[in-house]
Amino acid sequence: MRVVLETARLRLREMGAEDLDFMADMLGDPDVMHHYPHTLDRDGAQAWLDHQLERYERDGHAFWLVEGQDDGEPKGQVGLLKQTLEDGDHPEVAYMIHRPFQQQGIATEAAMAVRDHAFRELDRPYVVSFIRPENTPSQKVAWKLGMEPERMIQRSGWDHLVFRVEKDWQGGVPTSVSSG
Repeated sequence: MRVVLETARLRLREMGAEDLDFMADMLGDPDVMHHYPHTLDRDGAQAWLDHQLERYERDGHAFWLVEGQDDGEPKGQVGLLKQTLEDGDHPEVAYMIHRPFQQQGIATEAAMAVRDHAFRELDRPYVVSFIRPENTPSQKVAWKLGMEPERMIQRSGWDHLVFRVEKDWQGGVPTSVSSG
């Protein structure tokens, strides 16, 4: 599968059929899916994976599988998602790390790479993240990305804070990653 981004510890690549077992395990974990409406069974994970493949074709990006540079072990999914709201389309930096790999800085490292890719390679003027108000771990990642909460919206019947950062935040884009 195509490698999209690399960081010091991580590789982000497009997902494929061979990733279904990992995705089913992660999306079926109640702790990982705590801020989603429900866990997904294997069929639900297949539909999730198929949706990412459709997004690659349609948008050129979606969730990418995050794996270790040293061992190739899957850690989660982080990516750039095209999200449509009533005021138009927005580029969302989204992240989900499997429970055994949480609290290791993986979400932050991978999300920074995606943010920088959106600014540098895709020339997006800003990125957002939609985060449930009670999801403080995801909010901490957003703050580390330079994001600040901008407003509250309803998505899937639940409140979400919209965190946002502009391309020119703090004078420009850091040089922390390489594009594949």
